[in-house]
Amino acid sequence: MDPIEAVTSNIDYGKPAKRRKKNIRNTSFGQQEVNLQKTPFLFFPPGKEMLFLAIYFITLPYIVGLVFLFFYISNGSASIFGDVSTDSNFFLIWIIGYEMLAAFILLMITKSAIMFTIRNSKHKSAQKPTKRYKRY
Repeated sequence: MDPIEAVTSNIDYGKPAKRRKKNIRNTSFGQQEVNLQKTPFLFFPPGKEMLFLAIYFITLPYIVGLVFLFFYISNGSASIFGDVSTDSNFFLIWIIGYEMLAAFILLMITKSAIMFTIRNSKHKSAQKPTKRYKRY
């Protein structure tokens, strides 16, 4: 028997393919578990999540604040940026970056909550059987 014939002999063309249902829990968006290992942007080694969270809390807003000062305030000019960044203190730059990151994170949480609601509503509507009324 040819290898292709051996593979195709087990195929049953009369039965429809079984579809896999997505496993979506019926919990609300706020009751989901938070897993720091699944974050797409940040690296959290197992067992040291809080240390890296503290490092990210200090460094990321400062870096975002510096980038904002360089591109928006000084228009990408290194000489103007040198004057602006030496006059500003660490805490002021950190606050600027913190506010920008907080706005971005809130937008991402809102987007995620809306997408979660849409997915659950589609799943629930597909899962509910239609009611059939009997005629008397």
